[in-house]
Formats: sequence, structure tokens, C-alpha cells
Amino acid sequence: MLFIPLPFVIAILLLILFAVMAKGSDQTSLKEAPRNLPFLALILISAFQGFLGGLRWGYGIEAVIYMMPVSAALIPPLAYLGVRKLTRKSAELPSWRIGLHVLPAVMIVLLMSISRYAIDVALPMIFIGYAVAILLLMRAGTDALRMTSFESTSPVFRALVFTAFTLLLSALLDIFVALDFAWTQGRHAITLITFGNLAALVILSIAGAVASHGRSFPEMAEPAPQFDMAADKDTIAAIQSLLEAKRVYRDPDLNLDRLARKAGIPARQISTAINRTTAKNVSQYVNEFRVAEACSLLEKTKRPVTDIMFEVGFQTKSNFNREFRRVTDMTPLQWRERNENPA
Repeated sequence: MLFIPLPFVIAILLLILFAVMAKGSDQTSLKEAPRNLPFLALILISAFQGFLGGLRWGYGIEAVIYMMPVSAALIPPLAYLGVRKLTRKSAELPSWRIGLHVLPAVMIVLLMSISRYAIDVALPMIFIGYAVAILLLMRAGTDALRMTSFESTSPVFRALVFTAFTLLLSALLDIFVALDFAWTQGRHAITLITFGNLAALVILSIAGAVASHGRSFPEMAEPAPQFDMAADKDTIAAIQSLLEAKRVYRDPDLNLDRLARKAGIPARQISTAINRTTAKNVSQYVNEFRVAEACSLLEKTKRPVTDIMFEVGFQTKSNFNREFRRVTDMTPLQWRERNENPA
């Protein structure tokens, strides 16, 4: 009977994920294509890593141990670059800056010729370092996801934070594997590495979901926001007028960068003004306009809740219900019933 190692199965699933994401990128309009190339490369590298793991632990081919640490060292930088593409302006990085993220793999190659044990220390440090870098990118909260639609910012933010913690988990697993070889000659290594591969699959599944929400826009210079109460009020007034007069919140793909271009105001200025003035993030602020119109339509019409949800800019029922409950402390159906029977 043909034996198929679990890492091979994981590699096949990752290749399927890559095919789905690549096809989705091709079908998106050229002006706003996700094309999160770091995430796509991450999927391919991890599929290759799964293939090598299957050869090593499934068929006992020892030669691949010289390739596995090198390909593993590419995973954290690609995860970081994919996250960065969603949190900052998406202009192409200079070649030398991209090259810096190849240095971890180069360092692993050099260490292989010096000390095999040094790799057991360096590789977890690479994972931990990039996990911390991702968390630092997320320190601004959901407003950091300028390329993600307002409706999706909360789940995407949670997914990216979870991605960082999964990188940390992978680092811990590498440490446990090294200790297992030192103490028990690798008695539990296969089990630990299997869990590591499954963790990589989780990371890539999240990366694929995040990449599907990515948007790329031209570079637009922005001045650093300055504290100015009067300027904050003017910014809020301009955004409120735009949302009320043109109802731009009905755009399901509306995100911070797109709102900034429509208002002619730098994205950071909008985010800072809303944060300081309302103690909310931009996503919550915009979604409150959506919920307000939904409340009006639920009260004045008999239209199905789903139709109203789509009209005001939401795309998923879970997000609609979550935001509606956050604003009104009740579900859309409860709101409608209460207004139909005010007594």
C-alpha cells in the first residue's frame, strides 16, 4: 500500500490554496488587484517545506536536512512583507530593502558550514523577531489596515495578530525539537514537526484570507499628523459631510485609503482625528453610519434584512449583526420588532 506522509498532504493542500489565490488575483481588476506577492510566495515556500518534510520524516531521506532550514528561514520574512503590504502604502520597496529580508536565509547557509547546533538557536530567533515585527505593525489597531475594507478590518486584524503568535508557536516547536534531539535522540521529533507543519498550514490559510482583502494603490505622500483640536474638528466635519451627503459608506470595498482619496485628506490625519475626537477607530466610525441607515430602513420599510444589509455596505451577515449589536445592543430583527410594537 502506498504510504503518503502527512507533510505531503499539507503540501498538496497548500498548492491548492496557492492556485485559488493566484486565480483570484488574476480575476481582480488591474487597478485594484490584491497581488499580495509575499503571501503567494509564502504559500509556495511552505508547500516546498512540507514536501521536504515528507521526504525526511516519511521516507528517511537525510540529504534534505541541508535544505529545510534555509527554506524555513524564508517563511517569517515573507509573512512580514505580506502583512506590511496591507498596513502601509503599497509602493514597491527598493531592491536593497527587499534584499535585507533574504539575509536570514543567507545567515542559515553560513551557519551550516560552521555549526549545525547554531542553526537550532538562529532559526527560532528569526521566527520570534519577525513575529514581534508583525505585532509592531499592528500596534495602531485596525486603523493600521489601510488597504482592507472597513467591514473586514476586525477579523483581518485578529487573523494577522494570530499569525504572529503562530510564528512564535513555530519557534517554540523548533526549540522543543532541538531539545528532544539533545535529550532523547529525537524520540518525539516526528510528532513535534508534524504539529509544526500543521501550524504552518494555519498561518497560510490566514495569509490567504488576508490577501483576498488586500488592495494596492499608488503612493501618496502624507505629512505627519499634528495635534490640533480645531483641525481635528474640521477633519471630522469633512468626513461626516462626505458620509452623510454622498453616502460613500455604501461602498462595500471602502477602506481608509479610499476614504482619504475621496475626502482629499491624508489617511493618517483622518485616523488620528477620529481616534482623538471619538475614541473609536475609523472602521467603527464608518460602520455606525451604515447601521444608522439600516435602522431607518428597518423601521420605515418591510424589506428583508439581507437586502438592507447589502444596501448599506455590509457584505456578510456576521459582520452586519456584530456591528448592529455593538451600536444598538440588539439584533436587526429585535430592532424592527421593537419599532413595530413601541409599547
